[in-house]
Amino acid sequence: MTVGELFLESISSGVITHTELSWLTSQQATFSRLEEATALRLGRLLDQGSIQLGCRLDPAKLRHDLVREQWIEPLGRRRHH
Repeated sequence: MTVGELFLESISSGVITHTELSWLTSQQATFSRLEEATALRLGRLLDQGSIQLGCRLDPAKLRHDLVREQWIEPLGRRRHH
């Protein structure tokens, strides 16, 4: 994992995990100036509430839920009316 990868993943998902934040803080002594600036930006986004501290859901589960809610359940409701 790099700071850049972590930044992009956090921005795209809106979430940074406890493990990622722990890695970020434990590695900060080895960061370049660019990595330091990126880590500071992540911290500001956390402070602003733009990125949440939490966990990411498995994309496969999200797809399953989407299929169930948009395809399977509506078909079942129509059948029983």
